[in-house]
Amino acid sequence: MELVFVNSSSNAGNRITDVHSGLFGEIDMRFTAELPFEKIDLLFFCTAHGDTKKFMDSHTLPEHLKVIDLSTDYRQESETHEFVYGLPELNRRRICQAKYVANPGCFATCIQLAVLPLAKHLMLNSELHVNAITGSTGAGVKPSATTHFSWRNDNISIYKPFTHQHLAEINQSLKQLQNSFNSAVNFIPVRGNFSRGIFATVYLDCKIELEEIRKIYEDYYDDHSFTFITDKAPDLKQVVNTNKCLLHLQKFGDKLLVTSVIDNLLKGASGQAVHNMNLLFNLEETVGLHLKPSAF
Repeated sequence: MELVFVNSSSNAGNRITDVHSGLFGEIDMRFTAELPFEKIDLLFFCTAHGDTKKFMDSHTLPEHLKVIDLSTDYRQESETHEFVYGLPELNRRRICQAKYVANPGCFATCIQLAVLPLAKHLMLNSELHVNAITGSTGAGVKPSATTHFSWRNDNISIYKPFTHQHLAEINQSLKQLQNSFNSAVNFIPVRGNFSRGIFATVYLDCKIELEEIRKIYEDYYDDHSFTFITDKAPDLKQVVNTNKCLLHLQKFGDKLLVTSVIDNLLKGASGQAVHNMNLLFNLEETVGLHLKPSAF
């Protein structure tokens, strides 16, 4: 892969390392206000929610150009657009044949991976109860009242309980595998006092024995490169700086508890976008994603 240009009207002319200082020594390019579509095969949209659709509606893209959008604009599949929902563990075959891909949300990725095997086996027959805590980077780089250090550090709070925007894509995916699913997903998002990662716990009614459930999960993810079932309760540092998702299964009577952990910026965003790029261009899906966790 060759990075041809990085477009930013507000930063045009500035060095990329002036904005993304962690890339110092890695890249010597400057931001540009130009859009030389004829020079590229793939365009990533890393735009604010709503802006990708405005751009697509106001521009004519070359026929050969493929698109991966990281915003929410096209995650709801519709006959009105060509975007495929880009969760590889759900739609890998369709992504390989797609032209436009809508990259999933970070919470949505973490929660879906926790329950997709159950949906495939039509085992989602009760409400899902979800508590997921996310790092401050999930709110983006623009400072706000709930992201600056002195407020976020040594603190915790909830936001958008039962109404988070990722619920729409979660429900869409679960109904794709289990059309009969019509139960509530009771989702409580939590702001954590750390920078990166999502730590989600999901519990639901389930009378199946743990050994059988584990086999269902292992079979579902057997040919997927980034999602793993672990015997030990996971922690965030095992996945931060990687494109991995770790799942842990526990039974308490007739309740199944699934713990799911990812890096919100990689598996929850840019890492998954690279995974989708690999699928679009028939590359081995782990190319560029052999990353080591910062576990110590």
